[in-house]
Amino acid sequence: MQGSVIFDPLLPWTVLAGAGAFLVVLLGYAIWRGLSGWWLRGLAAAVLLAALANPSLQQENRTPLSDIVLVVVDETASDGISDRPAQLAAAIDGLTARINARPNTELKVITLKDAEGDGGTLLMSRLAEAVAEEPRARLAGAILLTDGQVHDLLRAPDMPAPLHVLLTGHDTDWDRRLIVRNAPAFAILGEELVLTLRIEDQGRVPEGLGDRATLEISVDGAEPEEFSVPVGEDLSLPVVLPHGGMNVIQFTVPVAEAELTDRNNSAVVQINGVRDRLRVLLVSGEPHPGERTWRNLLKSDSSVDLVHFTILRPPEKQDGIPVNELSLIAFPTRELFMDKVDEFDLIIFDRYRLRGILPALYLENVRNYAEKGGAVLIAAGPDFASADSLYRSPLGQAIPAAPTGRVIEEGFRPQISDLGQRHPVTEGLEDYAPKGPDGPQWGRWFRLIDTQTTSGVTVMTDESDRPLLVLDRVGEGRIALMASDQAWLWNRGYEGGGPQLELLRRLAHWMMKEPELEEESLSATAAGQSMTVTRRTLTEGARDVEITGPDGTVTVLPMEELSPGRFVTEFDGPEIGLYRLREGDKETVIALGPSAPREFEETIATGDKLADPVAETRGGVLAIEDGIPDVRLVGEGRPAAGRGWIGLTPRNAYLTADVSIRALLPAWVMLLLAALLSIGAWLREGRR
Repeated sequence: MQGSVIFDPLLPWTVLAGAGAFLVVLLGYAIWRGLSGWWLRGLAAAVLLAALANPSLQQENRTPLSDIVLVVVDETASDGISDRPAQLAAAIDGLTARINARPNTELKVITLKDAEGDGGTLLMSRLAEAVAEEPRARLAGAILLTDGQVHDLLRAPDMPAPLHVLLTGHDTDWDRRLIVRNAPAFAILGEELVLTLRIEDQGRVPEGLGDRATLEISVDGAEPEEFSVPVGEDLSLPVVLPHGGMNVIQFTVPVAEAELTDRNNSAVVQINGVRDRLRVLLVSGEPHPGERTWRNLLKSDSSVDLVHFTILRPPEKQDGIPVNELSLIAFPTRELFMDKVDEFDLIIFDRYRLRGILPALYLENVRNYAEKGGAVLIAAGPDFASADSLYRSPLGQAIPAAPTGRVIEEGFRPQISDLGQRHPVTEGLEDYAPKGPDGPQWGRWFRLIDTQTTSGVTVMTDESDRPLLVLDRVGEGRIALMASDQAWLWNRGYEGGGPQLELLRRLAHWMMKEPELEEESLSATAAGQSMTVTRRTLTEGARDVEITGPDGTVTVLPMEELSPGRFVTEFDGPEIGLYRLREGDKETVIALGPSAPREFEETIATGDKLADPVAETRGGVLAIEDGIPDVRLVGEGRPAAGRGWIGLTPRNAYLTADVSIRALLPAWVMLLLAALLSIGAWLREGRR
């Protein structure tokens, strides 16, 4: 029970104040007149004012509430290394025993896991959430079990009680880490970019370790190369990407003796290789309606540098015009086809025929260019079936289909072959077909050069399964044959047209060896800790992918065929790092998580970052390796930590169960007392 006196005035306080002032004036007048009973008159006035103030005795039936102590346990990745989990367990047991031994004290243990993505240790946010969930009037203190490496210090809450930190780790800990200071997401193929690396030692580094370390560099999971580099200095590493698409570069520093962890000894950088500009050489054998279509399609793309070579006047044409009046300058055929042919990314022969303008040596050089990794596209016209066919030149040895000499000039609708349904160049092209009365269908073409395939794959045919588009690999390069010169009808929208631009784009990218258009490929894309694995193939049959994690664990997952030749599966990586994927004879690598996890940027335990919020509450920072501290009670505002002990502030919180109010004195008693005092004053003054 707890009692207190309260007032519930019968008149407003302003009225009582005015009455009190008036009575004080009267009392002063009585004193001035020398009345001997002035003090009795004053007491009577005070009793009357007190009666009007209505004093009451309030009694509360209170139920005491326990004090709450919060213990936030940092179970993030950096506190999972070495023997820190054992230190945390010992600290929890010790604090639980000490706090539970104190009367009227309640312990609440809260754990902190890794933040999503690469958020690091959000210890202050977790503490703020825990404080918000508890009544502030009952909070006697908070204890953080952590290594002190926090990444949200600005979110520290306003604490009504002492805040303490118990540090994991040891004074002798040391660690070596690899830092990637800059890593672009994209880079231009063929151009050099510079990565900046740094190898840094932290903590108490052992003597005699030396100032140099071994750096291993591996590209796309290949055998690593080793380099001896200095420690504590920025390293500039020039890199030229080997191929388009995603390039995965892994940097590794071998684990040194007694090092705290090897989780920060590796860094994985993923850089997407892109082409700056596509250099195309277009060779037109003669003017025709489709020539301008080819030119307009190529010129419409700002990323294409086009060199167009058109034969306007064949040698057999005799019209009496002097040769020196046909052109202002001679076309640099030798420079293009001999000296600079390797500078082009794609060479297109559009209805070209042998006229003696390009010697056989030039065309042989084009074939060599293709075999060394170049790309050649042949758009065949009637000339391809003639005696002057390009197939009868040295380049013909690389062309995947031989002309039969027959030119079919009748309407047909281009079709995607069964194999073309699986090939990324033509897969899903039906989605671009305009809708006709009989459903989606492309516009017709009216000329087809009859050929017989000798190599490669046929991805498009006419309605009688005659080859229309044949793709092949020649040495390290690619070559494609379009057995018709009427693709321009699609561009003109004849009978609804067709996807000429999309087909050309895919064809060019396939010939440029872009990874997303490889017909036999294994690729993966990452989103956080999840990856999507895609297998493209022209063959049939079930597929299983083998995934090897950073710790060597092997997982085999079946793949689902979502579309012809396209198998997909999903996988959630349990940890950050480099994963190796294998399906059949195809291999690739992918990195999950950041190149250098934030949780392992700094692993040495320290109380420096938490010193300010702890000092504001007069708490303390102690090391668990020095022993579990005692728990004492301290007054509010007093120092709450010392050598080997930490303090809690008792809050003395309570819950009011019942309240009773009664008058301090009955009204008639107050009136009687005031009357007696007044009579006493009258009698005293009357005797005198």
